[in-house]
Amino acid sequence: MATYIHPTADVAADAQIGEDTKVWHLVQIRPGVKIGSECILGRGVYVDAHAEIGNRVKIQNYVSVYEGVIIEDGVFVGPNAVFTNDKIPRAVNPDGSLKSPTDWKISYTRVGAGAALGANCTIVCGVTIGQWAMVGAGSVVTKDVPDYALVVGNPAHVIGYVCKCGERLPEGVDPATYVCDHK
Repeated sequence: MATYIHPTADVAADAQIGEDTKVWHLVQIRPGVKIGSECILGRGVYVDAHAEIGNRVKIQNYVSVYEGVIIEDGVFVGPNAVFTNDKIPRAVNPDGSLKSPTDWKISYTRVGAGAALGANCTIVCGVTIGQWAMVGAGSVVTKDVPDYALVVGNPAHVIGYVCKCGERLPEGVDPATYVCDHK
């Protein structure tokens, strides 16, 4: 299979897109973006300048991935999920002048390998979502999420842990040493 870019997608000339990646309808990929191989970017996905997306990542429809976001390998991002990149967003400076790119600082966000982000979740910038963690639909992540943690709510809080296949683990089971027998 070869890389596929839908004719309605708007892809910057210097964006790096890996082998066998699929970029679907109305996707916009800005300059300096790095996307790995075997990824799927659904309809209406926006990938801001310099964002980084690993291999075998699935990003569902209408997700916004802003500059400063790093998504590691094997991550699932549900429909309408959104990342942020500015902890103190303002359109204007205190004197009323329009802010320019030099008037704000990017706060970086990392999503660990194998993590899954539910539909309509919001990831507030400056956090790390651990490997194989799962964020429930509609959750608002405001702080770091541990590896294998299952978080829900606003603000998102840990309600348990999951194995690599996503099944919830019984209380007291160490997710780092648990051997999953699911396929």
